[in-house]
Amino acid sequence: MPTDLAVIGAGPAGLAASLAACARGVRVTLIDAAPEPGGQFHRQPAAGLRAARPEALHHRWRTWTRLRDGLAAGSVRLLTEHHVWGVERTSGGLTVHALLGPDQEEPAEVHARAVLLATGGHETVLPFPGWTLPGVVTAGGAQAMLKGGLVTPGRTAVVAGTGPLLLPVAAGLAAAGVTVAALVESAGPERLPRHVVTLAGKFPEAAGYAARLLRHRVPFLARRTVVRAHGDERLTGVTVAALDAHGGVRPGTERLLPCDTLAVGHGMLPHTDLAEALGCRLDGLTVAVDEEQRTDVPGVWAAGEATGVGGAALALAEGHIAGRSVAARLRGTAPDPRQWAPAARVRARARRHAAALGSVYAPPARWTDRVTDDTVVCRCEEVTAGAVREALALGAGDARTVKLLTRAGMGWCQGRMCGPAVAGLAGCEPTPSRRPFARPVPLGVLAGQHSEEGHS
Repeated sequence: MPTDLAVIGAGPAGLAASLAACARGVRVTLIDAAPEPGGQFHRQPAAGLRAARPEALHHRWRTWTRLRDGLAAGSVRLLTEHHVWGVERTSGGLTVHALLGPDQEEPAEVHARAVLLATGGHETVLPFPGWTLPGVVTAGGAQAMLKGGLVTPGRTAVVAGTGPLLLPVAAGLAAAGVTVAALVESAGPERLPRHVVTLAGKFPEAAGYAARLLRHRVPFLARRTVVRAHGDERLTGVTVAALDAHGGVRPGTERLLPCDTLAVGHGMLPHTDLAEALGCRLDGLTVAVDEEQRTDVPGVWAAGEATGVGGAALALAEGHIAGRSVAARLRGTAPDPRQWAPAARVRARARRHAAALGSVYAPPARWTDRVTDDTVVCRCEEVTAGAVREALALGAGDARTVKLLTRAGMGWCQGRMCGPAVAGLAGCEPTPSRRPFARPVPLGVLAGQHSEEGHS
């Protein structure tokens, strides 16, 4: 069935864009890989779990109910469990290619006049000895288990890394009955004063999480890092140590924390695969957009984490602006920015917040010093840090050459997990890797598509 606008991603940005465009007469199809809309931020437990108080696990529950009710009351066509692997230009506009269901084998297509990329982001985890042990999960993964499955990853947890996500993860685990042995944050408080004015609006939220952590007696260890995870068959504990002003470990500060779970994260990176395949210009690691959230490819808009990681408020504002812009442009008229002035103000403020938080929560400068040669860096291809360093000694000067020499980044995740680590070990900045597909595609699907094109 053709549609005016295909929105890829049903998180805050995609939901806001869909509702804004639909309210202005645009036929919208909202596509998402999950069984239900909401994205990671508004992830919901399955109905069969009969959660008594799902709002207890969520921040900004009223915002979610407004989005949910608006979606139910409107005419947006919702396609869940559609795993989008590509978008291509066709004679009639744009075609979105997806794979259906958990097995991701049956193909599906959506034909649209315009596409909005609200593809979100993914977590970054920098490797350390023992990080592949069972019991080590990403911070977002622990949160997803709690929100979506009403289960906890263990009984005693350490939450570690850097970034504002660690606060709600630690608070959520503690509220669910997990003993949180410590919240280990590698950033130090000395970075905060220079951004105190910009981040003033964030303090009440942070104070709320701090109060919950105090109530559950969760120790907060600032300017500390996990230097090793211990265990044979599974995680039994982690060693944490203090960091000096240059990001190196201070000798004699090591401390063992027994635990069966480590929830670790070092920030997020945008999902830009679909944008790159379409030829959209990138600004560093993010999709470049104008004031209307348009990319430089005609008919393609982008909003949310794909244009810069900044949280749900920023995603909502960008999605709303994009939806209104699409509605006007599809009518053949130039939109009036005054109509979305409140959202533009939220966007500007949220972008300032995001920039400040990115500065405060930068990963330790010398984290690679703690990665031993036998530490697995690329899980998919089982490439160790030692193999990466051997490639560097042979003359590799960037992540792409390391990939060619070691296969790091050639596995199932296509470098999404190991890319930042390989770049860090190579001493270069992470760069986007242009891929023809956003996810693995069965050869039968590609062959069937080629066959159809040959007979058309």
